[in-house]
Amino acid sequence: MSQAPATPAEPTWRKIRFRNIDWSTGGGIGILHVGCLFAPFTFTWSGFALAGFLWWLCGGLGICVCFHRLLTHRSFKTPKIVEYVLTILGTMSWQGSPIKWVGVHRLHHQHSDGEDDPHSPKHGFNWSHVLWCVVKAPKGSRRRDAAKDLQRDPVMRIIDRWHFVPLILLAFAVYFLGEFLFQAGWSWVVWGVCVRTVFTYHATWFVNSAGHTWGYKNFETGDDSKNIWWVSLLSFGEGWHNNHHWMQRSARHGMRWWEFDMTYLTIRLMKLMGLARDIIEPNGKGAPIS
Repeated sequence: MSQAPATPAEPTWRKIRFRNIDWSTGGGIGILHVGCLFAPFTFTWSGFALAGFLWWLCGGLGICVCFHRLLTHRSFKTPKIVEYVLTILGTMSWQGSPIKWVGVHRLHHQHSDGEDDPHSPKHGFNWSHVLWCVVKAPKGSRRRDAAKDLQRDPVMRIIDRWHFVPLILLAFAVYFLGEFLFQAGWSWVVWGVCVRTVFTYHATWFVNSAGHTWGYKNFETGDDSKNIWWVSLLSFGEGWHNNHHWMQRSARHGMRWWEFDMTYLTIRLMKLMGLARDIIEPNGKGAPIS
């Protein structure tokens, strides 16, 4: 009687162990989540409004426009000074260094839902949503090597090295400004830094987890990427994930008329302002940056 083949053991680096935790990243994520516990006790309308504004500024512009569509996929071009400013805004979402962020995402596309995908739900929904980014990368990982074009930029290397500084400075700035204007310094810190950043975390992570679990497909991409409307609402259009995997370099992810893509509209507005050019449209099969 033949036996079923044994299921391959999960690599040890994917197991949550004390020695596997990346404390520099996981610790920051944990502190920001703890800060959210104070949200009910520090609520002010000015703090809530600040959180919304910074969600768009640091998440919408910094992560979606810059880290993803500009730095990772080069979906459009912009003056270098604009690229650097947008990158600094992205670091205020505390999602790690920009070079590592870009490298991880490029590897995700190269190995989508495969064994070497850094955050596939095939290794567990919770893994793809959050656990992957609080453990150390395995030995021999090419996460930074996948973004060698950014490593060649001396200014980008400086931003990358000191990527943790802008959010810390922002926290001090919003405290003193909130205290000066509304006697609401701690409200501005809790809502403008902790709540806003944690909300951006989960909106981004849902693209990795929910975007490869639920939803529908417009294109056959050979992986589990799917379009999911509510993730798009939370992430400025990034939830049209199957469309994105079909043509990775396209600046537009919403392919149907009702697939609203705020990030693409922002890039088009940047073009009208003279801040974006050579915008790549979905007119053929894209290819990942090597």
